[in-house]
Amino acid sequence: MPLLVKVRSFLRNLFLSRRVEADLDQEVHSHLEMLTEENIRAGMTAHEAQRAARIELNGVEQVKEQVREERLGSWLQSVVSDCSYGLRQLRKNPGATAVMVFTLALAIGAATAIFSVVYGVLLRPLPYTDSNRIMAVFEVNSQGRRSHLADPNFDDFRDQSRSFQAMAKYNDYVVSVSGASQPSRTMVAHVSPDFLKIFGIQPILGRDFTADDAKKGAGRSVLASYGYWKQYLGSAPDLSQSHLKIDGAVYSVIGVLPAGFRFPAEVDLWLPTDVDGENRSRTAHNYHAVGRLRDGVTVEQANQDISAIARRIHDTSSEQNDYLLKDGTVLPLQDSITGNVRPALLVLLGAVGFLLLVACANVANLLLAQASVRERELAIRSALGAARGRLIRQFLTEAVLLSLVGGSLGVLGALWGVAGLVALAPENLPRLDSVSISIPVLVFAFLLSAAVAAGLGAFTAARATSGDLRKGLVEGGRGQAGSQGSQRIGRVIVAAQIAITLVLVVGAGLLGRSLMKVLEVNPGFRVDQIVTMDVSLPEVEDPKAKSAQAIFYSNLIDRLKQVPGMRKVGATSGLPMEGGLPDGMFLLMTQNEVPKTMDDFGALFQQKERIGNADFCVASEGYFQVLGIPLIRGRAFDQRDGADSPHVAVISESLASDRWPSQDPIGHTIEFGNMDGDLRLLTIVGIVADIHEYGLDAPPRPTVYVNLFQRPRAAITVTMLSDADTRLVTSAARGMLQDLNPEIPAKFRTFSQVYSASLGSRRFNVILIGFFGMVALLLATAGVFGVMAYSVSRRTREIGVRVALGAGSSDVLKMILGQGLRTIFIGVAIGIAGSLALTRTVESLLFGVTATDPLTFGGVTLLLVAAALVACFVPARRATKVDPLVALRYE
Repeated sequence: MPLLVKVRSFLRNLFLSRRVEADLDQEVHSHLEMLTEENIRAGMTAHEAQRAARIELNGVEQVKEQVREERLGSWLQSVVSDCSYGLRQLRKNPGATAVMVFTLALAIGAATAIFSVVYGVLLRPLPYTDSNRIMAVFEVNSQGRRSHLADPNFDDFRDQSRSFQAMAKYNDYVVSVSGASQPSRTMVAHVSPDFLKIFGIQPILGRDFTADDAKKGAGRSVLASYGYWKQYLGSAPDLSQSHLKIDGAVYSVIGVLPAGFRFPAEVDLWLPTDVDGENRSRTAHNYHAVGRLRDGVTVEQANQDISAIARRIHDTSSEQNDYLLKDGTVLPLQDSITGNVRPALLVLLGAVGFLLLVACANVANLLLAQASVRERELAIRSALGAARGRLIRQFLTEAVLLSLVGGSLGVLGALWGVAGLVALAPENLPRLDSVSISIPVLVFAFLLSAAVAAGLGAFTAARATSGDLRKGLVEGGRGQAGSQGSQRIGRVIVAAQIAITLVLVVGAGLLGRSLMKVLEVNPGFRVDQIVTMDVSLPEVEDPKAKSAQAIFYSNLIDRLKQVPGMRKVGATSGLPMEGGLPDGMFLLMTQNEVPKTMDDFGALFQQKERIGNADFCVASEGYFQVLGIPLIRGRAFDQRDGADSPHVAVISESLASDRWPSQDPIGHTIEFGNMDGDLRLLTIVGIVADIHEYGLDAPPRPTVYVNLFQRPRAAITVTMLSDADTRLVTSAARGMLQDLNPEIPAKFRTFSQVYSASLGSRRFNVILIGFFGMVALLLATAGVFGVMAYSVSRRTREIGVRVALGAGSSDVLKMILGQGLRTIFIGVAIGIAGSLALTRTVESLLFGVTATDPLTFGGVTLLLVAAALVACFVPARRATKVDPLVALRYE
């Protein structure tokens, strides 16, 4: 048939279907009349002739159906017909349809929202050219953990490796920046010259760094982010007049990077490294490193290459101590960014998958119940010639319609859900800006809806069309449309729901118990009524400049003490719960052994008996008072500890017990100059209680506290304990800082915010998995109720007979509850077994409880059994009210 004729026939069948049907009806009846007339001429009566003609024709409707199936576009008409009939069927039970659509929308929406986070954080490629070839490079320390790189170690990796096209080092920190439209606290990164080359990035304005920009003594230059250029540099097309004052030095802006490039995260300004020279120590781990693999080089080959170089460094270095690298490793940059959050996100994805299974089980039960009610309809359609495949297609169509509507509403709900997840997400969740309802997420939602539709449709169709459909005519005549097989399948589904729900709620219970255990930990410090102010002065090396900074901070603290309602003011180089403090090795030393240079100091590390390890914290006298850190023995800093007085230190209780287990450390002197370049000895004058510096779920670390006014730091956090309103304290403190130096901006927070943020990850997991668990519990309870109510309605005649034969209400109640309890206990047993196996996956997220915590398992089991029993009791109670006379007349 020519193509044009086929197209005309298709369009005619599609848009003129009524005329085509009329023509078909007329043609078939004309043919029937011709056969009838032939039979009459053969001597048959009119009735016999018509009957014989119909038999010869094999039925009028059957012929029409055969013709329709041969038409072009018949499949489309069939689909439209199935959809129309499916919509009518769904409208016949608006309540059940609404429940199914809502259930699917909730589950698909939740799954889509969680997948959007998983995709945006874990799966979405980094926005760089061939990002899968960008590696993070690490040293491996003596404890087998990845660590940052020392300058000479990086140089050796870069120069000796044959696996990388380019390698660059970087670090990042917050500084005060002035010279733009207004002063700001800005995240800056020091980077080596090949940094942008690795990411395939070129400035959109100006130029990149060259090797000369990174030489010692070179002119100071800076690259700006697109956002910083727009906000603070006025989008100036001519950069020759753009200069910024960073850390007291003036930098020329030489380029602007493309919009969207901000690596490391939140960085707005990039400076060249090594302008002031390198730190030649192999144990000063100050830099991160990234590299781009050569074409054809695998991650495993690069690992072997870097590892070999690292082992050579370790074997030949003169700095043999615990801080010298033991090995080296590389990791895809995306994995290094997201590795810490991967387990938690995968657990959330698994949890929402379980919720989806429970929701699908609920919908499957409802569809199965509706299908059993339609057994008589299916039997009649089968008797009229409908093939089994035609019936199966009808059920699939109805499932597709449900899933389509549920999936569409789910995606709309996911739009709101993603916004909520981003708002709820902890601050340390990386790549949040990549989380959105993107094309891959929509494809996921579509495929998920299609899979749900296929699963539900196939399951319902298989159950509804199995066996001899004509038996439905007999059963329907007795009013007992719901076969025992359908009821058994329903109970199996409910048992599966209970099992899956128990796994999910046990997981939520374990995480909730872990959070409670964390909150029971005494942090060692006060949280309420404390306002913090982050201040950054320029980094300086000159002793006179450092003394000037100490005087500046002393004046600032003295002024802050005058604010009405202020009780105590202190300062520290690092607040608890904000990522920890720098750590290093100190030496036990007497006054006559003080080294004259850092090289002499390094040589002393060969004497193992002198070495101790501790975190290094700069603090003022008031810091311990503001945070309420108890003094165990000795004294804290006071007025005696001036800049020209002997330098003193306060140590934590854990350091005292670890390093001086059988001595009193007060009065001992230590050398810790490797942390700040000051080789003057520190005399221990006091011991304070331990605090949980790295989080409530991390053990306290040994710490050495030095006096801010003897060992000043450029960047500090001022801590203020006040009875006044936070806004009044903030306003007064900002004004006083501006009076002292208008070019120094500040960042204010309450310490409660810092403390709360440290619990963000655990809170995020508990809220989401707890929500999924509660929804699953409600769905499972509804599933139990639905199956039991359906069972009672199907057994109305049987119950009436039993009552008529003398069964009492208690007998009926026991019978129905017994049936429900068997299903519940089977589900609980399977769920407990599954929980024991699957809760191992959340073990790394737990604190203070085991993955097999009996209290959690027992409590969740009792909760689930109680909810299911209530769901059973309501229809069982209704069964006891059956009137046997009404039941025996039923249908």
